[in-house]
Amino acid sequence: MEVSEQQRLKTILANTRNIAVVGASNRPERASYQVMEYLKQQGYRVFPVNPQLAGAMILGETCVAGLEDLDHPVQLVNVFRRGEYAADIASEAIEHQAQCLWLQEGISCAAAAEAAVEAELEYVENRCIKVVHRELLG
Repeated sequence: MEVSEQQRLKTILANTRNIAVVGASNRPERASYQVMEYLKQQGYRVFPVNPQLAGAMILGETCVAGLEDLDHPVQLVNVFRRGEYAADIASEAIEHQAQCLWLQEGISCAAAAEAAVEAELEYVENRCIKVVHRELLG
């Protein structure tokens, strides 16, 4: 990772307090659960988003069906959904006035990238936020 990219990611993480995790799981063996748990341990407020788990408690937070159901502003939307869903999630993140759309490792989407850039959102794809945080701020 280039120094300029490291600095950009460090700035994003330093300026973030609230994170929505789209595709959150209530199963401890799932990556989304482990990432949420790590982010909470690092002092972030994490909001689980998953329509199938709406109303369930995950790591002390009530899961909501979609970003539009959040009662709190989030600076960063972390996506654990397949790439074909990312463009719609990008639109929701823009509507919710997030500052960053972050697609987890293995996920990329040209339409989501385009929408984020057009709306002046920071955009990260195909990177695990937990790994990046550990490397740069851990």
